[in-house]
Amino acid sequence: MKILVNRLLVPTLSGDGRQKDPHHIAYTDWGDPQNPHVVICVHGLTRNCRDFDYLARALQSDCRVISVDVVGRGQSDWLAHAHDYDYYPLYLSDAMSLMVHIQAQYQTKITLDWVGISMGGLIGMILAIQPNLPFAINKLILSDIGPLIPAVALKRIADYVGKDPRFASFEEFKQYMKVISASFGPLTEDQWNHMAIHSAREYADGYYGFRYDPRIAISFKDREIKDIDLWEQWDQLTNPTLVLRGTESDILTAETAAQMQVRGAKARIVELLGIGHSPMLMDDNQIKIVRDFILK
Repeated sequence: MKILVNRLLVPTLSGDGRQKDPHHIAYTDWGDPQNPHVVICVHGLTRNCRDFDYLARALQSDCRVISVDVVGRGQSDWLAHAHDYDYYPLYLSDAMSLMVHIQAQYQTKITLDWVGISMGGLIGMILAIQPNLPFAINKLILSDIGPLIPAVALKRIADYVGKDPRFASFEEFKQYMKVISASFGPLTEDQWNHMAIHSAREYADGYYGFRYDPRIAISFKDREIKDIDLWEQWDQLTNPTLVLRGTESDILTAETAAQMQVRGAKARIVELLGIGHSPMLMDDNQIKIVRDFILK
């Protein structure tokens, strides 16, 4: 089944205050475009919008599902200036531009839920507490992310992000991707193949590499890697929130998850055995958990 990927031109916010050329973000659009129940899906650090194909297929009869490629990933543009990847308001601005674009297609207010894996969850969490938004985020579904991210886990990610390896064949690329993504948990060969197809970029010389700008790793290179502490932001959340946690995760610890149940949004936590960082919302069990939470 061929999936249409849309492109939206959005402004490029920059921390240096200079005017930058706009960039395109890409997104898929599932379900009835007139359905006012909209689910926005946003992927993890090096991933892409096609990770959500399985979830979107399961939701499209009840919701309109928009899955976006974050700038520098998937089919979205790469930024001209590497340091702009380290300016988090850019990610919020892109997401708001997309949601305003979707809301403008309706005559009435949409009901907007947010599904975010890892980085995508952080973007949703910060967006949800912004004042005076022209829309409201209703429910939050976060896959293996919380308000405290340990430095040791960030250092593990820094070991492979941005290295830009090349492979002589697609099969070599897929096998490498499976090794560095083993913490996603047990996936079928069809699911691994799906992820590899949409993660790979074929170069003119016939070699394969990852379909993301390796300069997104600048956040790990330009400063000392320390814990990321967003408890102040979490404590402002009041949205109904579901958190899926891999029991082997080093990004979302059991201690942090326990605190998330009693602070801020007072999230519902579902632990998934044999999975680390992060549950990819592809298997039937994870999809059912998310679907039930969105539709109940």
